[in-house]
Amino acid sequence: MRRGSLDSPARKAHTMLPTRSRISVLVFLLPPLLVYGAAVLFPILQSLVLSFFSWNGIGDMEFVGLANYVHMLTHDDVFWRSFLNALGYLAICLVLQLGGALVVASLLLSLRRGRELVKTLYLLPAVISTVAIAFLFERIYSIDPVGLLNQVLSWVGLGSLERPWLSDVNTVLAAVSAPEGWRFTGLYMLIIYAALLAVPRELEEAAILDGASRWQLFTKIRFPYIRPVWITTTIMATTYGLRGFDIPYLMTNGGPGQSSELVTTYMYKTAFTSTDYGYASTISVFIVAECLVAVGLIVFMLRRKADA
Repeated sequence: MRRGSLDSPARKAHTMLPTRSRISVLVFLLPPLLVYGAAVLFPILQSLVLSFFSWNGIGDMEFVGLANYVHMLTHDDVFWRSFLNALGYLAICLVLQLGGALVVASLLLSLRRGRELVKTLYLLPAVISTVAIAFLFERIYSIDPVGLLNQVLSWVGLGSLERPWLSDVNTVLAAVSAPEGWRFTGLYMLIIYAALLAVPRELEEAAILDGASRWQLFTKIRFPYIRPVWITTTIMATTYGLRGFDIPYLMTNGGPGQSSELVTTYMYKTAFTSTDYGYASTISVFIVAECLVAVGLIVFMLRRKADA
């Protein structure tokens, strides 16, 4: 009896530890979850509800059911044009951000001096004001007065390629995509560079002793090791690209025509220029669904490739 009486408090304390741990975790998680729900989940739910109504922001709300979705998917040519533009915008951003980040991060591994300076220079655009970046690239693309890009083309003997980059329907989409791609390359470079530093040196040295080339070292050792980080950065870059708004809006406002109109800029104009908040909410719901589908496809394809 005496032994059992001594063991029972210890057993009770042992069983209470997991419960206390869960409660403490919930206590610390509850405030950020409440903030996240109020700042993110509630507006999404509100937009979902509003997408079933026709409302100009002042008068009475009129329930229209799925009419907004039907119109968006079947009758709105501007929406589909902006959707295709958004895909092109995303492709350019991903090539510049992820491709550039991977190349620079790989080169940094072989750089013995000046690493901190290079990292700082590449990260600098991410902390510069969006408005400043937009005005900077407007000057770079300018035709009158002649901007930096046209001057460089003239200096290297390619003056025939000079053009008003932001006014030409054939070049404006690439012109507004480049600043966004350049802006966050440094951020993803730091993430990938940190992942590459974590690759075990023993694996690399063993591969080099076996006669592996630099390309084989990267494809067989480094990239498979950093695949989880690569998936995360790809998801980040994709969702940010699909939600891109500020730089294209500031530089061209979707013009000329709808040549640089994105789904996000079209949603903004529908809400605050046309004051059709119901239809704008429909477009915003599409953007959320688009991001979720993109994330699902990225995770599926990269994990399937990893298992192959």
